[in-house]
Amino acid sequence: MPVVAGVQNRNHCPACLWSRHMDWLEAGDRLSNCRAPMQPIGLTTKRSKNKYARERDGELMLIHRCSGCAKIVINRIGGDDSTAAIFEIFDSSCDSDVLLYAELDPSGVSLLTADDRDLVQRRLFGEILIDVEHEFMVFAE
Repeated sequence: MPVVAGVQNRNHCPACLWSRHMDWLEAGDRLSNCRAPMQPIGLTTKRSKNKYARERDGELMLIHRCSGCAKIVINRIGGDDSTAAIFEIFDSSCDSDVLLYAELDPSGVSLLTADDRDLVQRRLFGEILIDVEHEFMVFAE
């Protein structure tokens, strides 16, 4: 796959965001024997190594669950990934039940919730400033 928006080892489709279980020990190693499809099940933020960082300070990430072995992994979002698909996944994960949270807990992955909608919008589009007087929106980084 070509390098897009800083993602050098992407293994998910930019349209539907489904992935394939390719990596075993680290991102990009391509050593997994599973190779099953991985369903995008939600969004999270990458944990920062900075001990003073807040939980939601990190990069927006996709959460995938392997349909073969049930492994949970997080993957970077590419610049050409469908924002409509990202929001579909986010919205469906906001309707998730307690079982999904229990499934993610052992892996240390924290699912974004409906309360994080503004965060998701800011990470995807930057700050949106609405100029009511002139009736237009401005996207600011």
